[in-house]
Amino acid sequence: MYPRTICMLGGSGFVGQFLAARFAVRGFDIKVLTRAGARHRAMKVNPQVRLIDADVYDQGVLQQEFSGCHGVVNLIGILNEPGHRGRGFRRAHVELAQTVLNACAAADVHRLLHMSALNAAFDGPSHYLRTKGEAVKKVLAAGGDLKVTVFEPSVIFGPGDNFMNRFASLLRLMPVFPLASPNAEFAPVYVGDVAEAFVKSYGDTATFGKRYELCGPQTYSLRQLVQLAARASHLRRWVIGLPDWAGWLQAAVMEWLPGKPLSLDNYHSLQVASVCRHNGLHDLAIRPTPLEAILPGYLGNQ
Repeated sequence: MYPRTICMLGGSGFVGQFLAARFAVRGFDIKVLTRAGARHRAMKVNPQVRLIDADVYDQGVLQQEFSGCHGVVNLIGILNEPGHRGRGFRRAHVELAQTVLNACAAADVHRLLHMSALNAAFDGPSHYLRTKGEAVKKVLAAGGDLKVTVFEPSVIFGPGDNFMNRFASLLRLMPVFPLASPNAEFAPVYVGDVAEAFVKSYGDTATFGKRYELCGPQTYSLRQLVQLAARASHLRRWVIGLPDWAGWLQAAVMEWLPGKPLSLDNYHSLQVASVCRHNGLHDLAIRPTPLEAILPGYLGNQ
C-alpha cells in the first residue's frame, strides 16, 4: 500500500487542477507547491488538497516538502521564455528536472511522474523541444529506487486551456485571422484523458521507465482547429493561411509583443507534426475523447 501523499509541481495550472482532483477522488492527499496560491483558492475547497507557497527551483525547499511523500509529479513547463536564447527553457525544463531528481533522492521518494511533450528530442527544431528532450533523458536515467514514467502529449484541450481558448479570444477581436503554419498537424488530447493516464500509471509497475505519447482520436491542421474554435464560439471568421516567409516574419514581430502571443521558437516547434506514432492512451486502456465532444461546451458559453 502506498503512502497517501503526492507532491505536485505545477499543480495549480490547467492540467494540475484536473489531476489533483483525480488523485483526491482515489484517496490521495495532494501537496501543491506554487508561488501563486492566492490565485487558486478554489483548489482549497477540496480538503485533500493543500496549496503550499514554495520556490520550486530551490532544492532545499523541495527536499523539505518531498519528505514523507511517496510520489512526485512534475508538470512544470513553459511555451515561451522571457529572453530569446533558450536560457529560460533550460532553467524550467532541464535544470528543474535535475533539481527534482536530487530532491527525490535526498527525501527518499520512490515514484516520479514527469510531464514532457510530443516530439521532445535533443535534435528538435526549437529550444522548447530540445530542452524537453534533454529533461526526459535525465529523468529516465535517474536509476536507483526512483521509478519514473514520462508523458508526452500533443496539445491539450479542455475548459480553461491555453490553446483553443486563446484562439477563441483572438478570433473575437479579428474578423480576418492571419495564421502562421496553417498546415501544422496536431492530435489534440483531452485534459481529462491526460489526468487519467497519470493516475492509472501511478501504481502500475508495467509503466515504470516508460514514455507514453498521448493523443486524441483525430488529427487536424492548425487551420482546421482555428476554424473549429470559430464555429464553437459562434463566430464567422476568415482564416488566411500565411506562406512560410510571412509566418516566420509574423512570429519574429509578435515575439516582442507583451505576452509573446507567437514566438520564433513556437514557429519552429510547429514545423514538426504533433501526432503520436503510438498512442499511449490505448496501452493504458483509456479511450481518447473527441475534441468535438468537449469544445462547444466551454467555448460556446463564453
